[in-house]
Amino acid sequence: MYNNLKKIIHTFLPKKTLFKIEPNLRFLWALFYRGSKHECAVCKTNLRAWIDFHKDTICPNCGSLSRDRRLWQLIEENYLINHIKVLDFSPSRSLYRKWKKQKVTYKATDLSGDFISNNQYDITAIPEGNNTFDLIVCYHILEHVIDDLSAMKELHRVLKFTGTLLVQTPFKKGEIYEDYSIISAEERLKHFDQEDHVRIYSVEGLKNRLTQSGFEVNVKEFDSKNTKYGFTKNEIVFILKKQN
Repeated sequence: MYNNLKKIIHTFLPKKTLFKIEPNLRFLWALFYRGSKHECAVCKTNLRAWIDFHKDTICPNCGSLSRDRRLWQLIEENYLINHIKVLDFSPSRSLYRKWKKQKVTYKATDLSGDFISNNQYDITAIPEGNNTFDLIVCYHILEHVIDDLSAMKELHRVLKFTGTLLVQTPFKKGEIYEDYSIISAEERLKHFDQEDHVRIYSVEGLKNRLTQSGFEVNVKEFDSKNTKYGFTKNEIVFILKKQN
């Protein structure tokens, strides 16, 4: 039912209009899901169930995916300090709205137009000064970027020496798989599991590239599943600092 309703809404409402009224629509939809079994780490709503969506779960109230909820808990517990400067690439709408309520300098950027943002930065040429940001969130971005090494160097350049970069991508075992001769959406879906991906990283492969770009890399794996907060098992997050 959720998927069908979503398709109908997207068919009849322009994207900007949908973004504007989405919180109200979700609030009404979430009334049917109120309960005490689960709690969303983003919007703090108590729920009787999540919405199943493409092998993942969505919060009916704010629309967060499992990775959004884990990310926000990680940020809230470790990095959320008043007046920090934050750069966020293609944030989920739930997290964009959450960030806007915080006492931080928050810059969201997106080239695709599929996300809410105030900027359209090319990650391989970020128009910001050196050592600017205390926290950079780069979730499910690098697998879209052909020149990922340039992107990593730019992220390193604009991150403060005391700052933190959080990175996540899809992963596979073995070596990084990339083939730039594959350009059609159909072939990219077949080879990389999504029409606009250009590679699939391995954990070790991504770690090596980030290390070469000047980062100290901490690979954190959350090996347990938490149904109360809607977290998935074996989720991996890269926590990066500038090398000393």
